[in-house]
Amino acid sequence: MKIIYKLKLSAALLLLPALLFYSCKKDMSKQAPGISDTKNTVARSANETVSIWETTTDQSKLLQQQGSVNFAADAGTNPTTITVDENTTYQTIDGFGYALTGGSASLINGLGANQSTFLTDIFSTASGHVGSSFVRITIGASDLSSSDFTYDDMPSGQTDVNLNNFSISKEMTDLVPVLKKIIAINPSIKILATPWTAPVWMKTGSGGNGGFTGGSLNTAYYDAYARYFVKYIQAMAAQDINIYAVTPQNEPLNANNNPAMTMQSNEEANFIKNNLGPQFSANGISAKIIAYDHNCDQPGYPEAVLGDSGANPYVDGSAFHLYAGDISALTTVHNAYPNKNVYFTEQFIGGPGNFGGDLDWHVNNLIIGAPRNWSRVVLEWNLAADPNYNPHTAGGCSTCLGAVTISGNNYTRNTAYYTVAHASEFVKAGAMRISSNTFTSSIQNVAFKNPDGTKVVVTLNTASSTQSFKIKWGSESFTYSLPAGAVATFTWTGTPSNGGPPIGQTITLKGFNNQYVSGENGTQAMWCNRPTAQAWEQFLVVDEGNGNVALQSMGKYVSSENGTQAITCNRTSVGGWEIFKWGTNADGTITLQGSNGKFVSSENGTQAMTCTRATASGWESFGVNK
Repeated sequence: MKIIYKLKLSAALLLLPALLFYSCKKDMSKQAPGISDTKNTVARSANETVSIWETTTDQSKLLQQQGSVNFAADAGTNPTTITVDENTTYQTIDGFGYALTGGSASLINGLGANQSTFLTDIFSTASGHVGSSFVRITIGASDLSSSDFTYDDMPSGQTDVNLNNFSISKEMTDLVPVLKKIIAINPSIKILATPWTAPVWMKTGSGGNGGFTGGSLNTAYYDAYARYFVKYIQAMAAQDINIYAVTPQNEPLNANNNPAMTMQSNEEANFIKNNLGPQFSANGISAKIIAYDHNCDQPGYPEAVLGDSGANPYVDGSAFHLYAGDISALTTVHNAYPNKNVYFTEQFIGGPGNFGGDLDWHVNNLIIGAPRNWSRVVLEWNLAADPNYNPHTAGGCSTCLGAVTISGNNYTRNTAYYTVAHASEFVKAGAMRISSNTFTSSIQNVAFKNPDGTKVVVTLNTASSTQSFKIKWGSESFTYSLPAGAVATFTWTGTPSNGGPPIGQTITLKGFNNQYVSGENGTQAMWCNRPTAQAWEQFLVVDEGNGNVALQSMGKYVSSENGTQAITCNRTSVGGWEIFKWGTNADGTITLQGSNGKFVSSENGTQAMTCTRATASGWESFGVNK
């Protein structure tokens, strides 16, 4: 009797694990988290919300905020995919903005009660404002001043070598007061100052307009002109206006403006190395010296200045306009002298203008093109004009459309307002340009990363029809459609994810043998041996929470079969064995780990697939949508 009892007890103990296993299996199929008999596929977004601002050519949207979108795990393909890589960085960005000419300043000074609103709109870095962080002003008159003048004008035939007559008094009515208000709004703004001409008595070979047009700097007055710059910077500093940088001459190859002065590359190099640079050093002036400041068709000019061993140490970089040449000239100069900076300092829009065409050209070439070619700055010419494109000198630009048109104490926004704002409102001083691929047609783009980590992508649709494109960041992406000619700026925060399941997407899985995984019509064990992907080789990724997924093909779910037999695709609902932990490898391939803790293996396509491997290697890794 005792023997029989012991045998029965032994048999019961032997059967207990199997009973417990069966009971647990039944329990898992009913109660495992995320399990239900019917599944509603919901695309799970990543945490990053993308804000969008758009401008269209018909002006129905003018820097208008759109509904936000969310990044989601990347899946599917789009031939126009902008891949943003914030770990690949290029130049630092100083800012986007405008020229504040004497004419602009006088108009702004007449805005009355609207002046504060206007200046805050343009220069405040608070949310919702243009946030311009860089401004270009003129040393003396430009062609967008009401009259010609310098800071040391003398009667014909007289000179002032000691600069006893030097004075910035003509700027005290408009320019200086307006600049002080701008600085109060944005104390960190950087100011670039540029002369259109030296005082007439310093010039030789001058043309018309009382000597203000044409001519070149007389070598006898190189030293006096360098001291003129010093006195200017000191006079502005006395007004609490810090000059960040100067260029020795605006458009040094253009003799026909009013005012104007030519300065050949060898003359500029000599002036910098023998006079301007040493004078700045001797007087403790930290303002940067930026060479050239003219069109992209003559990159040899800044290269010659930078190539002068005496001038080079004093020169921070070179500045460009785009009335001739191609924006790629900036890269040409950068590549020749990669330790020197590049700036884009001027481009005007001719009135009355064509909003759509001007928007396209300026965003493509300046807002996108200049930073993609190493520019730290993008400046439009100029901030303000009246309805008749005044003020300007006789012979000066008579069609220069301001970023705003000021009429009395009111102003309206024009194209350049929006081209600059699409970048300056979002790209902050100190941002870095980061990697983003571009295309020969359709969607052009440039990407930045702000000091606070915010990402900014500016896009332009250069095609004649609406274009769909994807922005991919890490292993996440979103898709957006942009009308023909439209501009959109995208911003978001966070760090790129290293991978996650593409919830709600239909995918293919390719094994280490370069063959596709097949659901085998749900009638037999699954294999990884199909050379092409048909219906049963496509799987819908269903969210099961916490990085877990279920895979569904043709309405049936893949099951690990708890690792006790080859995996199948024949379950009509999701239980414990139909849930897999999605993993991402460094090379972008993925792994699937069953609820038994084991990995799915392709078995190299030589036998039915299993979920029995304790570790993952080549046969346990799968390419998604390859």
